[in-house]
Amino acid sequence: MGRNRAPAPGVGDPHQEHPPRKGLSLMKIGIIGAGNIGGNLTRRFTAAGHEVSVANSRGPHTLTALAEETGARPVPVEEAARDAEIVVVTVPLKAVPDLPDGVLDGAADGVVVIDTGNYYPRQRDGRIAAIEDGGLTESRWTAQQLGHAVVKAFNGTYAQDLLDRARPAGAPDRMALPVAGDDAEAKRRVRGLIDAIGFDTVDAGGLDDSWRQQPGTPVYGLREGVTAVTEALAAAPRERPEDFRG
Repeated sequence: MGRNRAPAPGVGDPHQEHPPRKGLSLMKIGIIGAGNIGGNLTRRFTAAGHEVSVANSRGPHTLTALAEETGARPVPVEEAARDAEIVVVTVPLKAVPDLPDGVLDGAADGVVVIDTGNYYPRQRDGRIAAIEDGGLTESRWTAQQLGHAVVKAFNGTYAQDLLDRARPAGAPDRMALPVAGDDAEAKRRVRGLIDAIGFDTVDAGGLDDSWRQQPGTPVYGLREGVTAVTEALAAAPRERPEDFRG
């Protein structure tokens, strides 16, 4: 999709307090993966004034055009997280275990890792037993592979919408994106970052609740606001759709 469901208590509350829209400090952000989502997040974050380092599996020399367009710094994967306060991992799920050991070494203290990944067993990733048999959510599995907690965001968003559908706070057609994670402060930071680039957010609960925003759920690809996203999260069936099983 290039984007590469009743909630538990506290999940998807449309009346919850939203993160502040003003005063978000500029940050160092590392992006691992420069496909559709990674490339457009590079564009949005640099346009917002953040200092961005971006890496892909093919090497910095393949990112010259993106760097020239955005001002981001192309780096090897091993250097993407250096001094970063936010690291976005946006690679195919099957590629997560192949990331270099210690890929997050050198990140800033308290670094927040955003996982945009989705599990496509038939189309791309092959069967991952820990997800299908062990019951892990996709992002819980990714967190285990990385050895670091993650916040799940941007996984159900069309890449082009990151550029075309950003709206100012309060706009009636402002899209909302679900955000799941176990660390309340990490989620607050991610939600603030998303708010600052033109989108509302809905707290989708912890990582073990993040199946509500996996492929095949009602919220996946939804281009609606807070209320509709909240309702879609609540309507998610627990069983993984047949098309997304290996």
